[in-house]
Amino acid sequence: MPPDAFLERIFHGSIDPDVFRSFRVVQDEAKVDCLRKAYASILDEYPAGSLEAAGAIPEKMLRRMGEIGLFGVTIPEEYGGLGFNVWEYMRLVEAMVKMDVSVAIASIAHCSIGVKGVQLFGNDAQKRKYLVPAATGEMIFSYALTEPRIGSDARHIETMAELSPDGSHYILNGQKTYITNANYAGGLTVFARMDPGRPGFLGVFIVETGWEGVKVGKDMPKMGLKASSTAPVRFTNVRVPVENLLGKPGEGFKIAMTVLNYGRLGLGAASVGMMERSLRDMMKRSSTRVQFQVPIRDFPLIQEKLVRARVNAAVSKAMNDFAAHFLNADPRLNVAIETSHCKLFGTTRAWDTLYDALQVAGGSGYLSTQPYEKRMRDFRVATVFEGTTEIHSIYPALFLIRKTVKDALRGGRGAAALTLCLKALAARIDWKPRFDNKTMRRASRLAGANATTISRMIPALYLLYRDRLPEKEYLLRRISTLSLYLFGLVALLAGMSARSGSGPYGEEDLRVLAHFTEEAALARKANRRLFDSRKETLDGLICRDLFRGWKDERG
Repeated sequence: MPPDAFLERIFHGSIDPDVFRSFRVVQDEAKVDCLRKAYASILDEYPAGSLEAAGAIPEKMLRRMGEIGLFGVTIPEEYGGLGFNVWEYMRLVEAMVKMDVSVAIASIAHCSIGVKGVQLFGNDAQKRKYLVPAATGEMIFSYALTEPRIGSDARHIETMAELSPDGSHYILNGQKTYITNANYAGGLTVFARMDPGRPGFLGVFIVETGWEGVKVGKDMPKMGLKASSTAPVRFTNVRVPVENLLGKPGEGFKIAMTVLNYGRLGLGAASVGMMERSLRDMMKRSSTRVQFQVPIRDFPLIQEKLVRARVNAAVSKAMNDFAAHFLNADPRLNVAIETSHCKLFGTTRAWDTLYDALQVAGGSGYLSTQPYEKRMRDFRVATVFEGTTEIHSIYPALFLIRKTVKDALRGGRGAAALTLCLKALAARIDWKPRFDNKTMRRASRLAGANATTISRMIPALYLLYRDRLPEKEYLLRRISTLSLYLFGLVALLAGMSARSGSGPYGEEDLRVLAHFTEEAALARKANRRLFDSRKETLDGLICRDLFRGWKDERG
């Protein structure tokens, strides 16, 4: 089966230049701004500080959020939603996060992942039964995948669903944890194993929280997002009608990964909003704070922080918009690598920007009366949501290895497998994009060089390590890093190409591209090696010493 996603096609040997000509961000800005203003009006009535002190969103406020459409943003109009496309939804998330993350997460978790499985994989009867109340907020949804013993290793979840003897319902038993919106939810998208002997053979079930055997626990105390509900959910012999199974038996893992694409894009958009708000605050503070008779914005070390926020926000938005281009065309498309890069880049760079914003504020930034503390506490979980930073640092490489090597070698043995890998090592990427501008040409060449390097590293590493490759996380991180910079460069180029259709891109766009290209060039030099560095080897040795000493201390 040929690869279907953008980066997969690149690593299989070619890039379609038409993607630069066809890429356009299509959005109704007035529609987004109208909902943004309505959300701001609600926050004026319910200040974020009072919500944090209360530790919950009042039921009346949730109803108001539902009335203006915040729970039906992405649900089609035929089911009572607002029918925002992916770009419009991301613009709304960016705007909401700039005002308050803790409240916004109730809408984001519901729209991005909670009800998305019903929207993408539900039949008409399921959609009419559940999307209609979901769109109004009458039935808020949660996404129930994580378990006390299982996080990123979703194939091995322990919650079980067994078909009843008469075939009329499934009997659901198990426990989920860290479930966002749990105590606001009337519906849950629950993932469960359907065959004890087949890890990854999962089912997805629409479960109502009011059913017998469903117990939602108390909200967990958190360092941030205090107005958000996060709780465990236990299922004890819950009878789930067979008509509440989404898709077919065994399709649960695929559905989970598809839905998470939207969750990662939501986090990417939230990251952009946080960086843009922090940049605005830094600009204001650095312009009004005077030291040594000059505003601190004149100091290069302050300018460095402002520029870093500007560039990272621009790159993150370009990556999100480019990934959305593919999902807007095919909502079920497997863009796992692309959205993984969006999530990793956005959340880590936004966290760095929050740190920089507090630094620019100086001593006053440390006061709890200023917004920096709450923003840092609220946003910190973004690097854990939808797969941790560590997982997304290696996941794209593992995905590529499975798709480009193992699939190709299936059935091949000995010399045949070696021949396939050697051919891949000698292959060249057919890099077709051409640009008149010098800065854009350099960025494109660097992206093409990364593509060629990755396409050769993968078979080389497979030949070297075979089944031990998943253990080589430093190597996997290097491949993922090269891929991330490739995607960032291409996304910037695609965005600039799209803007050129309605007028020339500006000098600032070129400077942002040049700045990121310089960073990408340095990253390329640092991530091309096939073997661990001396420092990486020492990490393992010192860690072994640490645990040897720790064991001795414990007796």
